[in-house]
Amino acid sequence: MALITLFSILFFMLMASSSNAYWPPSPDYRPSSKFRPVNFYRGFNNLWGPQHQSIDQNALTIWLDSSSGSGFKSNRPFRSGYFGASIKLHPGYTAGVITAFYLSNNEAHPGFHDEVDIEFLGTTFGKPYTLQTNVYIRGSGDGTIIGREMKFHLWFDPTQNFHHYAILWSPKEIIFLVDDIPIRRYPRKSAETFPLRPMWLYGSIWDASSWATEDGKYKADYRYQPFVAKYTNFRAGGCSAYASRRCRPVSASPYRSGGLTRRQYWAMRWVQKYHMVYNYCQDPKRDHRLTPECWG
Repeated sequence: MALITLFSILFFMLMASSSNAYWPPSPDYRPSSKFRPVNFYRGFNNLWGPQHQSIDQNALTIWLDSSSGSGFKSNRPFRSGYFGASIKLHPGYTAGVITAFYLSNNEAHPGFHDEVDIEFLGTTFGKPYTLQTNVYIRGSGDGTIIGREMKFHLWFDPTQNFHHYAILWSPKEIIFLVDDIPIRRYPRKSAETFPLRPMWLYGSIWDASSWATEDGKYKADYRYQPFVAKYTNFRAGGCSAYASRRCRPVSASPYRSGGLTRRQYWAMRWVQKYHMVYNYCQDPKRDHRLTPECWG
């Protein structure tokens, strides 16, 4: 009887592990549920390409064709916060096309700006999108580019349904999340390697054929236009640039001081083990004297 029980336990353990083999473990915490939805008209304005933008029941559609792409921007800047949206990407051939959701102050500090990116790099038939996360600090995205890229192939098809993508930015850390699962944590190790100036929230779709897909090998092909991106379920909260200094930065975990729980770290390590395809800190071709946060 004991032997049968042991085999039963081993069987169910095997079934549980195999069922989760292709899906991240649950982080057991949903930061997106802590922030209210933001009506697009109240929180954002069109930035460019208004003729390539439409809204239906608070779902925003933007598209790229041979004449233009489109972009939008938050009405106010923030000095920290949680910024999320549910996004559905265009299927099929999308090489050269970037769909983006990001923080930036490039208009306030041209040529010397900060930026925190979630970018979906378009692809060719039969290959997955690449989700690129990136951080630029005080001009490292201007002129001579010093990127801090970490790239992933997602564990689902982002063209089939909406999935929630978010950036949590506090004075201590930046955390990138997909469906409330942390995929990357970028801690503040020094003021020189961390964005501290207020930023606005942006979204856009545009032609980046020179570099987006396999370092520019494949270009945007407008025989497949329009390339469409859909955004909904905007969520944002935190400290605006105009808020009192007593405004408390938000957290991606139950800990008010920030950081991640053990379960969240477990989920993040799973994603990085099985779905990360590039980490700038592990690139031997990079000059890591320019990225001291990679040391140690």
